[in-house]
Amino acid sequence: MESYMNIKGRIFDIQKYSIHDGPGIRTIVFLKGCPLRCKWCCNPEGQQFEFQQMDFAGKKKTVGEDMTVSEILTEVKKDMPYYLRSGGGLTLSGGECLCQPEFATALLYASKSAGISAAIETTGFAEWDVIKEYLKYTDYVLMDIKNIDNEKHMRFCGQSNEIILENAMRIARNHTNLTIRVPVIPTFNDTEREISAIAQFAASLPGVKNLHLLPYHRLGSDKYKGLGREYLLEDLELIPQDKMERLLAAANKFGLDCKIGG
Repeated sequence: MESYMNIKGRIFDIQKYSIHDGPGIRTIVFLKGCPLRCKWCCNPEGQQFEFQQMDFAGKKKTVGEDMTVSEILTEVKKDMPYYLRSGGGLTLSGGECLCQPEFATALLYASKSAGISAAIETTGFAEWDVIKEYLKYTDYVLMDIKNIDNEKHMRFCGQSNEIILENAMRIARNHTNLTIRVPVIPTFNDTEREISAIAQFAASLPGVKNLHLLPYHRLGSDKYKGLGREYLLEDLELIPQDKMERLLAAANKFGLDCKIGG
């Protein structure tokens, strides 16, 4: 049984003391690889599974590291006192953590076995047989629903939303702690009509009570230059707070506990 501790996965960051990716204080492990290509992605270095060279302040840095479950768990366990006091734990993010199922499920299992709460942050873009293995060892699921309009989803994210919406329904039926998160992006989904459609869908999911609106930001835009890529949304303006409040009011009409951020 101890062999699962030696399974290797490819990550690009471990972030400690996070309070935005699940309850309490959490350690976020960012896995490499993602099937989507969202134009606003703040972690473009996580899209490709392959190692990459990225320019940081004029110096080249290799993005990506292969680590075993045991090595990562050792790092995660260092902050056990914070998890116990705050109700926090481990969150797998990316990229898309569903892209490395053998490694990710082993890490979730190891976390649970060590008494550490486990969460995943996901787009839900994977076969259901893959996802249901994750749910066995996951306490919280944070899932993005970016747009109900499939054509617009394909244009901005590079993939259809059909499997995503289907998996959201399946996850809701099989898991009691599902939170829907919506990155709110100008020109993509920043209208009351589009946010209302997402909120209405979220409200239809069994047991879902929470919806978080995540305002557009440019925090990852410099990474594109470091990777030698063009940031396609360079001309977008940040969303004013009063507009975010109107979008929040639209989402609140469907009986969910909605908030900005999270």
